[in-house]
Order: sequence, then C-alpha cells, then structure tokens
Amino acid sequence: MEIARERQEISLDLSRGSCVTIGNFDGVHKGHQKLINRAIQKAKARNMTSVVVSFCPHPLKVLVGPNVAPFITVREQKLDILESLGVDLTLLLNFTKEMAALSPEEFVATYLADWLNTKELIVGYDYSFGKGRKGNFELLSSLGDKHGYQAERLDPVIIDSAIVSSTRIRDLIQAGDVWPVKALMGRFYVVRGSVVHGRNRGGRLLGFPTANLKLQNEVYPKKGVYAIWVQLEHRFLPAVANIGVNPTFGNEDLSVEAHILDFDEDIYGHEMRVHFVQRLRDEKKFSGIEELTARIREDVALGRRILESPEAQIENPLLPNTP
Repeated sequence: MEIARERQEISLDLSRGSCVTIGNFDGVHKGHQKLINRAIQKAKARNMTSVVVSFCPHPLKVLVGPNVAPFITVREQKLDILESLGVDLTLLLNFTKEMAALSPEEFVATYLADWLNTKELIVGYDYSFGKGRKGNFELLSSLGDKHGYQAERLDPVIIDSAIVSSTRIRDLIQAGDVWPVKALMGRFYVVRGSVVHGRNRGGRLLGFPTANLKLQNEVYPKKGVYAIWVQLEHRFLPAVANIGVNPTFGNEDLSVEAHILDFDEDIYGHEMRVHFVQRLRDEKKFSGIEELTARIREDVALGRRILESPEAQIENPLLPNTP
C-alpha cells in the first residue's frame, strides 16, 4: 500500500481513475471495513486504484482541542490494518483549520477530482464533511455529475441490534468488556509498546515473571486482569496480564504487566502487542505476597483454559476473523 500526504507523493497511475472512500476510520471496525471492501471491489472490477482518504491529526483534535475522547487506533495501527485489507493508496491529509474552512465544493474539486481522478465514491450512511458539515450525500452526488464520479452510500453494519461505531467500541473497551469487541472489529483489541524494565518483583518475589509494557495507545481497558495473546513479531504467545497500578505494592503509575505462559526469554527492548481476549477479574489489593501469589496461580489456570478455546484463537491479528 502506498501512503501519501501530498499530491506529489502519489506515484500510482491514476489515469484510469480511482474508487475512493473517505473517513477517519478510528478502529477500522466492521462498518469501516464494509466501506473499504466495497471501494476495493469496485476498483478491481473497473481496473482502477482503490483509495482511502483520511486525516491526520484527527479533525476533532484541531477543531475541539485536547479534550476529545481518546482514539482506538493510533496512526500506525490504522495504516497496518488498511494495508492488510488490500487498499492500494491511503491519502493521509494534514488536517488544519484552513482545510476545515474549505467548502464541500472546494474539497471535492481539489482532492477528489484533481488529485485522485475519482470515478467512484463510497461513503457511510451518516457521512458529511466540509465547512458547516454541508457536504452530505445529496451534495456529493450532485457534485459527482459535475466532476465525473458516481457516489454510493452504504447502510450501517448492525450487530446485536445496534450500529457498529467507534463510540460503542470505545465504551466497551473502557468498561473492560473486551470479549464482544472482537465481533465489532473483526479482531481482538490491541495495545502496543516496548518491553521495559519494571520493578523486578514478578519473578523474584512472586514466581511469575512479567513483561512490562511502555504503552503507546490512547484507549485502555478498565483496570484488572485479562487473558491475552502477546505478539512478538510473528509469534503469538498465551499470557495473563494485569493492567493497573498494582495496589498491593502501593504503585500509582498505570502499567501493563504480562506473564507469558511457559516462556523464558529475554525480550527487553522488543516491541510487543497485547491482544485483549477476556477480562478475568478486577484489580484487587491483597493482604500480602502469599495471597497474591495464590490468586495469580488461579488467574493463570483460568487464562490458559480461555485461550485454549476455539473462540479465543487468532487466525490473523489484522484481518477479520469472520466474514
């Protein structure tokens, strides 16, 4: 997949036209995937280029400021997923207040018509853009008559009688209800970071060595203990993780500490991804090391059983596990 931020960075041949979908795609969930897959399908049918147009920074960070809700996927994660879906080109536009002031007509003329030679445009059921969010589907369709593209609007994806949305997914994650997220995203929720030195208590004091993760994401599951898959490059290892502050030891800094089952390697400095499968329990303050160790032993046994179940397997960490 080619990634471009400016017109001159686009090296793909767009002379035959492109099939475009536009959005922020936070989480790249099942609703987003429907749009992207439709764009790819149409592009292949007409021998065109499939294009995702997105924005960085997120428009809300520019228009609202730092107090916006945290985002499910950081930029690198989003681009990884888009590539895995088979997108030819992602145009990652630098969103500024000047861009926000563009009228829908100016945006379409510049980016869709001039830059991308758009022939097919796929948008979601509630998509709008441009100054005052006046760029609705009806306006996009009429501008298509002028600029030579056809616009198509897709219905939302409904799962468990509710629309799949980034807000719904974020709320589930932050509530610690990570298991149903897989159905909405097509994959388990992932945080990533690098393995750093912790306080050296897991193996020395408790007999359960842990990999401590320096976090890079914005959205984190509710504090507690989880059954997880640890991803080290192309290896997926069963593990149990605590996300929280370790109240038994009086810590205050949020951390993810993962005990990888049946594993004994030095992985300090390695990048690690944590795929959250199921929450096991709340974080709890124990009376001492003996009680804590006994409970960790129970957590490990339960986590092992969960991760051995067919429903908890990872077929591919990026591509959806279900159609």
